[in-house]
Amino acid sequence: MNQAAIHKILAGKPGSKPTPRKLTQLFEKRRGANFTLIQELFFSLYPETRHTASFKSLQKLLADGFKNRPAELKHQDLQRQGDGNWYQSGAWAGMQLYVDRFCGDLKKLKERIPYFEALGINFLHLMPITKRPSGPNDGGYAVNSYTEIDPRYGTDQDFISLTAAFREKGICLMLDFVVNHTSDEFPWALEAKAGNLKYQEYYYTFPDRNIPDLFEQSLPEVFPETAPGNFTFCPQMERWVMTVFNNYQWDLNYTNPAVFLSMLENLLELSNKGVDVIRFDALAFLWKKMGTTSQNLPEAHRLVALFRLCLQVVAPGVIILAEAIVAPDEIVAYFGKGILEGNECEIAYNATFMACLWNSVATKKTRLLRQSLGNLPPKPDPSTWINYVRCHDDIGLGFDDSHISALGWDPQTHRRFLLDYFCQRLDWSPAKGAVFMYNPFTGDGRITGSTASLLGLERALEEEDALKISSAEAKILMLYGIILAAPGIPLIYAGDEIGMLNDYSYMEEADKMMDSRWINRPIHDWDTVSGLSSEKNHASRIYFGLQHLIALRKQQPGLADVCSVHYHDSGNNHLLVFERDGETDNGILILANFDESPQVVRTALLGALGYMREGQFHNLIDGKTKKVRSGLLELPPAELLWLRKY
Repeated sequence: MNQAAIHKILAGKPGSKPTPRKLTQLFEKRRGANFTLIQELFFSLYPETRHTASFKSLQKLLADGFKNRPAELKHQDLQRQGDGNWYQSGAWAGMQLYVDRFCGDLKKLKERIPYFEALGINFLHLMPITKRPSGPNDGGYAVNSYTEIDPRYGTDQDFISLTAAFREKGICLMLDFVVNHTSDEFPWALEAKAGNLKYQEYYYTFPDRNIPDLFEQSLPEVFPETAPGNFTFCPQMERWVMTVFNNYQWDLNYTNPAVFLSMLENLLELSNKGVDVIRFDALAFLWKKMGTTSQNLPEAHRLVALFRLCLQVVAPGVIILAEAIVAPDEIVAYFGKGILEGNECEIAYNATFMACLWNSVATKKTRLLRQSLGNLPPKPDPSTWINYVRCHDDIGLGFDDSHISALGWDPQTHRRFLLDYFCQRLDWSPAKGAVFMYNPFTGDGRITGSTASLLGLERALEEEDALKISSAEAKILMLYGIILAAPGIPLIYAGDEIGMLNDYSYMEEADKMMDSRWINRPIHDWDTVSGLSSEKNHASRIYFGLQHLIALRKQQPGLADVCSVHYHDSGNNHLLVFERDGETDNGILILANFDESPQVVRTALLGALGYMREGQFHNLIDGKTKKVRSGLLELPPAELLWLRKY
């Protein structure tokens, strides 16, 4: 059974503010409810014959974590337990941003709360803000600390003040927990370099290439262009270190229980500072085993569940997001399977949705999108998705090859077409993107670029073509309108709400010039924001269009993730048609035209589903009721409709 459901029963109905004694009693109940499963998971990874003392240390960590949790957060935990799966509400609308590129530091971010409120944003993912190396640091994902704020963003007190302000305004905060690796400047790594054997065992280190070479036989390369191979020689130690991502990111050795305990301590401390959602970065890589790809292994799932169940005991109002950009079956697995169903992560990225949206943009067809989403394995009821058009990272092409083949396309050739379409290799394509991590041996690559530039706005503005500008605006609102209506939490990348273009300045910075992902991480344009209300241009039209869609989403009970979704075959391969909560009066039918030409849908289908009566339909987006005088409803290019059920 899902342990969170048990805890809700144990907590009882929310009433008056509980006393400290009552809070402690509830903690003891949660610990007792999770004890057996925590014990089984721990000793399945770390045999009881050798690690009984470590398990006792784990129990003390939980008690200390609860003792150190502020009373305000303990009360919030109980409120959220009373609300059930609060993160499945349709009221959430998110934004992802780099604090320094968005506004500078944490104090200035606090001052920007009115901007988020005006747009309708109440869920924020801040990119890493803890200490990191001054040189290359993978955008902060090479960490020098898991809990200390980097001085460039402010102080720990600035952060505590920010989280308090977010709670007051009902804003949910998500932060990264780089669970797979540290930087090579992390205190543990510095101790290892100095010859401390204890900390050398916190990482995978080897005296020669024998074992690394055996690992390399089955390990894929994450960054083949800039960081080929998976091991780096450390001259201070005279040892080879596993570095799956970059040579300055050392992989943690979770076969050592001391690593798990230390990381759990960091996780609890971060949660106790007021973070609501912890994003587990690169969790698919957590457990390494020779002869495998060392991704998505059963031990990694047990480790994630162990983190989750321990966090649940101390801070049941805090949840975990799986950053696993993997095949659809593997993504769903991070919600938990079998005895772990519903007991791993509460949220995961719907990367398949994102990739298929971009495929439909390039091909103007939606069959792969419908087929991929319709064939996603069912997720446990208490879990949800993050839906996004793009993020700080690249756009990967992680489709199911069998789905591509079923369309009559060769998977490898099709991926090359997508790279060509979005990365300026086809004269007729409006997209202006760049290739990320192209592997000449396999032909694989990924796509970078801002949403606006990938959808043709940059080129249209260069050509001063009003029709093309309008077309790009419509495509931006169509894609965001789709994810705002889909089951899960929609996430906007900062800058997309005002149609910001590619930022090419990264090519002039030594520590960024080799990483084309910086092209889609622009510095926020506050001059444009200041003119939104007074100027009528592409930025204001996109901003106010998104603002309207976000507000509309929050008014529709049928868009919560507890409501159903069904993808319909309209008979027109250029259209995406899906229904939310169609079994009730709250039903909404979403239609989107991915083609550059007008397309039609049969009114008989709309009538049969209950969204047309006597030839009339009501579009929630413009608030108008319209009449169709033929058997076909025409949708202009990039048209988006949200139809109300009669």
